[in-house]
Amino acid sequence: MSEYHLTVLLQQTVDALNVRENGIYADCTGGGGGHSAEILSRLGERGRLVVLDRDPDAVAVLRARFGGDPRVAVVHSEFGALRSVLDSLGIGLVDGVVADLGVSSHQLDDPARGFSYRYDAPLDMRMDPGSGITAAQMLAEIDERTLTRILFQYGEERYSKSIARAIIRAREKKPVETTFELSEIVKSAVPAAARRAGQPARKTFQAIRIALNHELDTLEESVNVMFDCLAVSGRLAIITFHSLEDKVTKHCMTEFCRGCDCDPSAPICTCGKKPRARLVFRSVVPDEAELETNNRARSARLRAAEKIRMSVYDD
Repeated sequence: MSEYHLTVLLQQTVDALNVRENGIYADCTGGGGGHSAEILSRLGERGRLVVLDRDPDAVAVLRARFGGDPRVAVVHSEFGALRSVLDSLGIGLVDGVVADLGVSSHQLDDPARGFSYRYDAPLDMRMDPGSGITAAQMLAEIDERTLTRILFQYGEERYSKSIARAIIRAREKKPVETTFELSEIVKSAVPAAARRAGQPARKTFQAIRIALNHELDTLEESVNVMFDCLAVSGRLAIITFHSLEDKVTKHCMTEFCRGCDCDPSAPICTCGKKPRARLVFRSVVPDEAELETNNRARSARLRAAEKIRMSVYDD
């Protein structure tokens, strides 16, 4: 296990890929390299692995860990660009793709990254610190209505209106620049019962992080890109960590497996559509043993599908 990141659902995820000795695989969220290392342990000398991550810290860790292995290519990229990454490497289709959509342990535990309400740090939250605005900059510019929507939609926060209003009022006095400042504002905006029930800022931090990094904006498109990069019999395995990610992933995999959409009363099929995939299983969650060693895995859910034809119209 990498010290950089506690890998979630390790064996279940790599088992779902059904790794072939000389196959080609892509780990689209390399992190500390946990899933990648397990895939490599099952590959032969002619196997190949492409590892992507949008976080330059992760890329540095991955290159240090796998740089001496000729089977591995590590690329600084987000997973939605998988097709262009494969093209640049001269790779057509792959035999398996894995994506872990969660925030890495390193990102949460490094105070400088500003992801966690547990440390007092600059409010950054960027997956790639070299690009885009910070969370502090976003909160300095956003209007109350948009912020309310983000907190409700991405954080499923029941107190989204009062929290958004409190943030806007607080920034009128001074910019909201640190994680502790944001956490205290949230605490002040929710009822006492909510404060007693646990860390009330958790959903707000999640929502701001998702919005800032556009994590859901193109997720459906990215899942389709990853699936389209598979060869027939190739498998896609995706780990999600909250209901919104899982809803998108489940919808995509359901669509991959959907065939004829003609009216059921029609005597024959006229649409010509056929399923492109089959589910490897509906979903898998961590067992008690894993949760005892990694509490952050509690919300993880794994879904996997196997491609059975290239197009919905193929015979």
